[in-house]
Amino acid sequence: MLRRTKIVATLGPASDDTETLCKMIDAGLDVARLNFSHGEAADHKRRAEFLRAAAESCGREVGIMGDLQGPKIRIRRFEDGSVALKDGDKFFLDSTLELMAGNQEGVGVALDSLHEDLSAGDILLLNDGLITLKVDRIDGTRIHTTVINGGILSDHKGINLKGGGLSAAALTDIDRQNIKLAAEMDLDFLAVSFVRNGEDVHEARRLLQEAGGHGLIVAKVERAEAVTNIDSIIAASDVIMVARGDLGVEMGYAELTGIQKKLIRKTRKAHKIVITATQMMESMIQNPIPTRAEVSDVSNAVMDGTDALMLSGETAVGAYPVEAVDAMSEVAIGAEKYPLPVSRTSHRMDDHFGLVDEAIAMATMYTANHMSVKAIIALTESGSTTRWMSRIRSDIPVYAFTPHVATSRRVAMYRGVYPVSFAIDVASPRTLYQDIFNTLLENELVSVGDLAILTKGDLDGVSGSTNSMTIIQIKPGT
Repeated sequence: MLRRTKIVATLGPASDDTETLCKMIDAGLDVARLNFSHGEAADHKRRAEFLRAAAESCGREVGIMGDLQGPKIRIRRFEDGSVALKDGDKFFLDSTLELMAGNQEGVGVALDSLHEDLSAGDILLLNDGLITLKVDRIDGTRIHTTVINGGILSDHKGINLKGGGLSAAALTDIDRQNIKLAAEMDLDFLAVSFVRNGEDVHEARRLLQEAGGHGLIVAKVERAEAVTNIDSIIAASDVIMVARGDLGVEMGYAELTGIQKKLIRKTRKAHKIVITATQMMESMIQNPIPTRAEVSDVSNAVMDGTDALMLSGETAVGAYPVEAVDAMSEVAIGAEKYPLPVSRTSHRMDDHFGLVDEAIAMATMYTANHMSVKAIIALTESGSTTRWMSRIRSDIPVYAFTPHVATSRRVAMYRGVYPVSFAIDVASPRTLYQDIFNTLLENELVSVGDLAILTKGDLDGVSGSTNSMTIIQIKPGT
């Protein structure tokens, strides 16, 4: 059984050699993530080169996603590295405090305007919500608080405002530099952290295009205001990432599962791609197998229809990067045996299709789901037809036949779509079907006599020109 749900895995010290990357690809890696929050440009370039070499040796096209750091609001540093805060302690935050001047009484904060965003009674969540402060009063830049839930607070821990509302812009100066780096590296996806609205996504796309980049834009939903503005964010984006870390802190963990399901449903309904991320198999940083709770978490995301699942620390710094990919793949395959909550026959029956390739894709999936079809073959320039197809529930694999490496790497993120390198011989159009048969049979994707559906366009080399579907029977290779 082919796994339909794709796996995104973060590269880091644990996966810093070609041998490990080859094993991760063999285990099921589809898209590699470069976390721009850690490391220098040279590190990211080296890891991308290792990944490309490993993918080539495995005969696979693997996408690469650059993930911008974004305006993660953090405290500065303590004189002794950390302090122990107790419930009821008084503690201040101040953006004008020197970098390493933090002590038991207070600490600096790396957002000059933080005091302007807060009012007495607000709740601040530090270190992923493990420490809670209540704002008592604000004197100039100094924010006086009372510790509600104490603990050990160390250097550079993050700050969130319960309910959201901090004014930090989505793109920092460092992000703008890394957008240029992403364009220079020709990355397939660019993830934008802490987006607030659709305009943040448009700005990132504009900067990437101005730098010469062509990657798809991934909007990371991790702010409370992003949930409020989700429709504009989905409309502006190519991919949505449900980034459950900061989102869970700001929105509250009790609501997180419901929000995740809502975001997956809305993104799929808008015919966009969705990734579910953060702490999916975090115990595998130290352990060779996931917990039962993690298995359930991954399975639920798959059954909700997520296109991709993301591993972070598990493959970046964990002791078992290959095992983490393998375990996630195994769990996803198990979950895919159960149907998605989307009807095969009634989906979009009352819709009006504005694009020809969209209409062909919908007709193809309807036909495939009502016949004994073993494969769908889409001759595609940009992959747009296969994206439409991937929105329909089906157990039938969609093979994106394309001559373009960039398209192959892009569709590697799409649920149920598998890239196949294929160059149409325009000098011999009569041999097209046999060339397709040969490719499918050589890769053992079908058997002689199987039925398949072929979609293609009359205009070679033109994106979005798919305008026909044909039911074909696989003939013996030559």
